[in-house]
Amino acid sequence: METVDEVLQTVGRTIGVKDLTLGDVLRVLIMVLVGWLVIRLLMGMVDRLLNKSKSVGAIKTYIHTAVNIFLWFLLALMLAGTLGLETTSIIAVLSVAGLAVSMAMQNTLSNLAGGLVLLVTKPFSVDDYVEADGVSGTIAAVSLSYTTFVTPDNKEIFVPNSQLSAAKIINYNRLGKRRMDLKFTASYDAPTAQVRAAIQEVLEATPGILDDPAPVVYVSEYQSSSIEYLTRLWTASGDYWTVYYALLEGVRESFARHGVEMTYDHLNVHIVENREKAAL
Repeated sequence: METVDEVLQTVGRTIGVKDLTLGDVLRVLIMVLVGWLVIRLLMGMVDRLLNKSKSVGAIKTYIHTAVNIFLWFLLALMLAGTLGLETTSIIAVLSVAGLAVSMAMQNTLSNLAGGLVLLVTKPFSVDDYVEADGVSGTIAAVSLSYTTFVTPDNKEIFVPNSQLSAAKIINYNRLGKRRMDLKFTASYDAPTAQVRAAIQEVLEATPGILDDPAPVVYVSEYQSSSIEYLTRLWTASGDYWTVYYALLEGVRESFARHGVEMTYDHLNVHIVENREKAAL
């Protein structure tokens, strides 16, 4: 039967340590125990800092995992140094392996970096209606790699975060309300007060229009065949399209009730009779 020293020597040769003794094993066990306690203490401090920070709420789990792995890696290097292993070569091998992995996963890492930027800066949240990188839709999910859009015609589009983090982003919900500018044309024969009254009647009857700022109607342009009226109003972001279509339909009906002609471009041709030729 092998003695304890022989077993230790066998284990030492297996892991590349010469003259492994029982004292070395005990020292390693003590370092593991102390290191475990220190890591728990440090991770508790990290968790408290993460819980206090509102900007990293969505990536708190990832930061916790990364810090935990890094601390255990440092402990493993310290243990290797204690046993007399060459840590420089280990770090060099890990560096080369990390470089190879990063080059092979360049696009993935780019998306992860973009995801971290989006999760920290928060240009949008779930349920916001956003336009970015040629895509418009409601944000359904934000992960570290992709952001999911749901379009108005119910299609899911997964956009890489590396593209979104570098794109111009328009968030239609962030400020809570939106301004709407609608233009209507009326005949030159219709008095301005009559046209304004017809539009104002629809504004007062349409729900979802905010009172502050109050809606206004301006004469905005004198065109070749009509006068253009600008109607400016504010709505809640979620009511924008409902109000938009209601006004388009309501103004047409209101113009008809008030006798206002909604004109279009046309050309009047006047025929002048040549009386001298007619006499011949």
